[in-house]
Amino acid sequence: MFRKILIANRGEIAVRVMRTCRELGIRTVGVYSEVDRKSLHVRYADEAFCIGPAPSTESYLHIERILVAAKRSGAEAIHPGYGFLAENPEFARACADAGVVFIGPPVSAMELMGSKTSARRVLIQAGLPVVPGTDRHLESLEETQRVAEGIGYPVMLKASAGGGGKGLRLVRSAAELESAYHTARSEAQNAFGDPAVYLEKYLDRPRHIEIQILGDRHGRLLHLGERECSLQRRHQKLLEECPSPFVDEELRRRMGETAVRIGKLAGYWNAGTVEFLVDQSRNFYFLEVNARLQVEHPVTELVLGIDLVKEQIQIAAGERLGWRQEDMRMRGAAIECRIYAEDPSNNFFPSPGYISRLQVPAGPGVRRDSGVYEGWTVPLEYDPLLSKVSVWGTARAEAIARMRRALGEYEVFGIKTNISFFRRLLEHPDFAAGRLDTGLIDRVLAAGLMEEEPPSPEEERVAALAAALHARGRQEKRIPAPAVASAWKSTGRDTALNRWPQRGAWRRA
Repeated sequence: MFRKILIANRGEIAVRVMRTCRELGIRTVGVYSEVDRKSLHVRYADEAFCIGPAPSTESYLHIERILVAAKRSGAEAIHPGYGFLAENPEFARACADAGVVFIGPPVSAMELMGSKTSARRVLIQAGLPVVPGTDRHLESLEETQRVAEGIGYPVMLKASAGGGGKGLRLVRSAAELESAYHTARSEAQNAFGDPAVYLEKYLDRPRHIEIQILGDRHGRLLHLGERECSLQRRHQKLLEECPSPFVDEELRRRMGETAVRIGKLAGYWNAGTVEFLVDQSRNFYFLEVNARLQVEHPVTELVLGIDLVKEQIQIAAGERLGWRQEDMRMRGAAIECRIYAEDPSNNFFPSPGYISRLQVPAGPGVRRDSGVYEGWTVPLEYDPLLSKVSVWGTARAEAIARMRRALGEYEVFGIKTNISFFRRLLEHPDFAAGRLDTGLIDRVLAAGLMEEEPPSPEEERVAALAAALHARGRQEKRIPAPAVASAWKSTGRDTALNRWPQRGAWRRA
């Protein structure tokens, strides 16, 4: 087993991985940009190294600086989390060249399945169901226009690398294509360092259902059931649940077996997810493989009682899976809400800023994966995800009731969040009945059925007090660090990497 692991990420996923490491007796190394110096994952890590300024291209996407931090800390392995470099085969290859274990799938599987176009090509050749579209990168706007005309509108433009709704655009007519093409490529380049895009036919009102897979390096590959991920806004998942209220045992078996077959075609090991679109007749079509840990993995952990990060680490260390397919038995139901720093009353515009007060949910069946604390300033430069609230219940109805209670306890002051949006979503009759599809949230928002509820008198009073205290602190030019700060470890906090050399000076010897 590893003695020290570097987590090449930030926020809640970095803290979540560190917690499992701590349980396993593994020391952790955090990395951070200059704007993240006081973030929670830096405080939680046993050691932390600054790897560059705020732009992710100069910090969290900078392979050489991350590997320098790994070498200086003596880390034996790197966990990439999700996003940033998690599905970048060049990063996995660079880790191997540097003698550091990459906690994820093999490079060959990442290259095959991490590129959505190559994955589609392999599955088409194997006779497996895929959404109609291209199986290669589109080289130009002119080619994209020709292909879209051939497929027929509406179509989906998608980034070939990465996920999370980045580089994804719905195009309903030829007039929209040029703008969508340039925007999707730019967004994909900024998020994943790869501007390549491809086209798929748009399916009307499908469900987005994914299958978790897990395999070791000795040939055992399992599926861990499904997650219902249909509740999305602009193709970004907001709420996930396990199991899906739509999937029965027969469909679960067929989708699970297909996901395992896809994984074996790729020679896959470690954790990954096979995503499908499912129509109302229960026909399913391959969408993509996420060659990494998913944001929504907690709902699978709650229902199956398995720590996926622990399994990832043990697999990377060469251990065999201790589970068999027949052990994968779902118990109860779990729901996850992604809490963002954004303003639902202002078209979900990002709301970075100072968290003046934080009251978090707790109690039976409640789990909170978070990367923030009271007194921290949420930066503008990154995805505004603050935390994930997950609940477990003996059945879906109990899980819904528990999530309502948890969200009622959750209070964040100083910034806007989407907590009130989730409170109303849980009351929507289509959600309660399990009538879900990928366009549901966009439709109800467009119809004005989930308008922002006015703040209560107590919320207005606390907000006014927080604003006054914050203004006073700004007048004093510096807000004192929270009293709890002194209790956090400071060993290993590195400042020597703050003075950056000219580009190119970080080449490995």
